[in-house]
Amino acid sequence: MAFLRTAKKDEVPPGMIREFQIDGKTFALANVDGKLFAINNLCLHRGGPLGQGELHGQIVTCPWHGWQYDVTTGKLVTNPAVACETYGVEVRGDDIFVDVG
Repeated sequence: MAFLRTAKKDEVPPGMIREFQIDGKTFALANVDGKLFAINNLCLHRGGPLGQGELHGQIVTCPWHGWQYDVTTGKLVTNPAVACETYGVEVRGDDIFVDVG
């Protein structure tokens, strides 16, 4: 496991999702009611940027074609057998660390 510092907690307020790049990987970091989740930033449909999508509760909607994912599991809402990669997240003080591999 390689947890790397990604952001400060205040960079991803509750109800928001943002894109970050660390160690050559781009992922989306979402804050669901104060709990942070990291998923692969690329939508499985056409590679749309999930970190630029809208987050409603724990569901992010891809801004390109509307595919929806549960950020807590990475699973596609309409077909839970399909999922994008998720990453471990740790909060240490005011810093957010993501397990990039």
